[in-house]
Amino acid sequence: MSYAIGSAGMDQILAELSKKYRIFAPKQGKQYIRYGEVSSVGEIVWQEKSHFSPKEVFYPIVQTLLYFTDTECRESEIKDEREILLFLRACDINGIRRLDQMFLKNGGQADNFYQRMREKVKFVLMECAESFETCFCVSMGSNVAENYDLAVRFPREAGGELAVEVKDPALEPYFAGQKPCAFTPEFIRENKKQVQVPAISSRDLVPEIHALPFWKEFDEKCIGCGGCNTVCITCSCFDTADIVYREGSRDGERRRAWSSCMLTDFTTMAGGHSVRAASGDKMRFKTMHKVYDFQRRFGEENMCVGCGRCDMRCPKDIHFSETIHTLAQEVERLKAEQGSKEGGYANA
Repeated sequence: MSYAIGSAGMDQILAELSKKYRIFAPKQGKQYIRYGEVSSVGEIVWQEKSHFSPKEVFYPIVQTLLYFTDTECRESEIKDEREILLFLRACDINGIRRLDQMFLKNGGQADNFYQRMREKVKFVLMECAESFETCFCVSMGSNVAENYDLAVRFPREAGGELAVEVKDPALEPYFAGQKPCAFTPEFIRENKKQVQVPAISSRDLVPEIHALPFWKEFDEKCIGCGGCNTVCITCSCFDTADIVYREGSRDGERRRAWSSCMLTDFTTMAGGHSVRAASGDKMRFKTMHKVYDFQRRFGEENMCVGCGRCDMRCPKDIHFSETIHTLAQEVERLKAEQGSKEGGYANA
């Protein structure tokens, strides 16, 4: 069922929902649009793309995994038992599916700390009125999402009504008595930015891709701040550390915190050796992971969903969309050269 609801009526519904759910949506902060708890429609920023992704709602930036003493160890507990309603766009719903692959299906053992938070989440799809400047979700095949519990079209004019589709039967009672309407969310079919995705059909191409000279361009461009990973919906890397409360004590906790493959120390090992010391090497690793390695491992779509947040975030104006596009052109060149060589051998 779908309903047409005024802002005041929707605020009343959110108030009722908040008794069972924590409600998160993009909110305007002092500088950035970031995810936070909301209690009214007016708090939700839907006209602009959020600068940060919704993953921090259920995959915290810093998370305590366990507590320890000299005699025992116990897992951390979730303090708020309420479930979560998360307002997000189609690309982010698809991005979270990629995170689920990494944390729940990678290696045959689900990450319990991710899983227990992820199971609490219901999705509220925010319909995109138009494609934003840096979006390339259509090129990445992530512009359409069917896995949602509610869908919302925000009013295009002041004083207008919201259109809400309810797919989850458990949420239907909250909308009892509301005015029915004909609403099914529409999806972006064309972006302002179009990106060619690399078609790496053979592993034989990988060594040649690794040797491409264009990666070295990033040695000077990229400063290794990791900002692109921080805002990415599909980046999942983290570091773990044991925090001891007092010097000489055996009491403390184990925490994990987001990390980044673009950081200088990410691949530094004992003794100081770094597997990928140059920024170009890091960019190569990240790019190949987003458009080749993930797909090859899980046999589905590419990891990047084309949300374009990394393009917005980079202080050096490095556009990941252009990196993907350039790599695709280089791959086609390599394939053509490879085919030419094979043809030459056949004619010899």
